[in-house]
Amino acid sequence: MHNAQKIKLDVALYVVATPIGNLRDITLRALDVLTSADVVAAEDTRNTTHLLTHFGISAQRLLAIHQHNERGAAEKVIALLSEGKSLALVTDAGTPAVSDPGAILVEEVLRAGLRVIPIPGSSAAIAALSAGGLSSPHFLFYGFLPNKSAARRSVLQDLADHPYTLVFYEAPHRILESVEDLLTVFGAEREIVLAREITKLFENIHRCKLGDAMTWLHSDVNNQRGEFVLLLSGAPEKSDGLDSEVERTLQTLLAELPLKQAVKLAVQITGNGKNELYQRALELKSVDD
Repeated sequence: MHNAQKIKLDVALYVVATPIGNLRDITLRALDVLTSADVVAAEDTRNTTHLLTHFGISAQRLLAIHQHNERGAAEKVIALLSEGKSLALVTDAGTPAVSDPGAILVEEVLRAGLRVIPIPGSSAAIAALSAGGLSSPHFLFYGFLPNKSAARRSVLQDLADHPYTLVFYEAPHRILESVEDLLTVFGAEREIVLAREITKLFENIHRCKLGDAMTWLHSDVNNQRGEFVLLLSGAPEKSDGLDSEVERTLQTLLAELPLKQAVKLAVQITGNGKNELYQRALELKSVDD
């Protein structure tokens, strides 16, 4: 066990990343800050008490700050900082303010002219990217998608043409419907990495074609359990024109279906971006007319 140092902290809000699974992933600096802070602001004080106890840190004053009280609690934090206190902000796992409570609090503290200091550490998104094997040098972190399918598909359509690796978080009870929507919008050929339970006992990182993802999820009920990071390969680089096979598919569909329906099916079949196919479909229709 690390013997955390009791150090003198500056008056500031310390945004402290905590482990996302394996408790040994906590940093030495995080332990020093948690040991020394006058107040620990926690998403769930019970979970944070467990964390502090595990590392032999005596429970200081704990202040509950979560998604339902964050703006009101910010006033308390600002008052404590104004009194010369130091505060450590933690969530149940990972980095506060990144798909977790904390962003509103940090904004209010900065607006009040007070100092915010990051104490970096575990990130599920970065861990998944490092082990997912998608070689794009760029990624777009989206976080949690909308709960409802229609809203989720609308968001995904807006992302379809981005050439970057797309990074999503997803809960186990929505994983099947979310992957189904990914397949509908992006088609079967994109690469997907399903990273579940990162750093935990049953960690599993699986990479496959998006068209094979549902088969993998259904192959073992355990594959649907745990917190997920989903990595989706970016849209292929655009060329001067569509691949001849894609062009033929689009023309065939346009001959039988209304434009929007033809484009929608072409996206699913080819994996090309919706905007690119829609523009080409308009061009083809214009020629026919």
